Amino acid sequence: LIDCSLKSKNKVQLFSMESKEAEAVKLFSNTFLATRISFFNELDSFAETHNLSSKKIIEGVSADSRIGNYYNNPSFGYGGYCLPKDTKQLLDSFNKVPNNIIKAAVESNKTRKNFIVKSILNKCPSIVGVYRLIMKEGSDNFRESAVLDIIDTLKKKKLKVILYEPIIRDNYFNEIEVVSDLSIFISRSDIIIANRQSSELHQVKDKVYSRDIFQEN
Repeated sequence: LIDCSLKSKNKVQLFSMESKEAEAVKLFSNTFLATRISFFNELDSFAETHNLSSKKIIEGVSADSRIGNYYNNPSFGYGGYCLPKDTKQLLDSFNKVPNNIIKAAVESNKTRKNFIVKSILNKCPSIVGVYRLIMKEGSDNFRESAVLDIIDTLKKKKLKVILYEPIIRDNYFNEIEVVSDLSIFISRSDIIIANRQSSELHQVKDKVYSRDIFQEN
C-alpha cells in the first residue's frame, strides 16, 4: 500500500500487508471521510433548523487541534466515484459484525439529502433551477452526485426542475430540461440550488440556496 498524503512528493510511506488488509484500509479511510463529511452536514442541518450560524459553530469546533480545520465545509451530501460505493461495500462486509457508525455513515447521507429537499420545499418554489451537477469547482465528475438524488425527489414531489450544466450538450438530461444560457436559467428559476457557490451567481444571491459555507471544495 502506498500513502501519497505526505507533503513531499518525493517521499511515500510503504506498508506491508495482505491484499484484504489493504482493501480494508481503503474502505475504512473513505468511510471515515464520509463520516466526517456527514458530521459537519448534520451540524449544518442543526444550525439551519435553529437559525444559528453554521460558520461560527464549525470554526469553533474546528479550532480544536484534535479535530482540525479541514473537510468541514457543508454540502448537499457526499458523492463521487469512491465514497458512496466504499461506504456501502464496507457495510456489506461487516455482515454479522455488530456496528453502528458504519451504518450511520451510509444512512446519514440519505438523511441529509432529504433535509435539503425539505428546506427547498419550505421555500415554495414553482421552478427549481439546479446550478451544476458537478460536486466541486474544476471537476467534470457528477457520478453519484448528491444533487442527482435531490433532483429525483423534487421530481417525485411534482416540482418543475431545470438544469444549468455546461458540460451537458443535450437539451434534456434524465428528462430534465437543460438551459444552456445562464441568464435565461436565472430568470426562469424561482430558487437556484447550488452544491457549491460560484461567482456567476453572486448578483442573484437572494435566489440561491446553498450550504457552501466556506466557498471551498
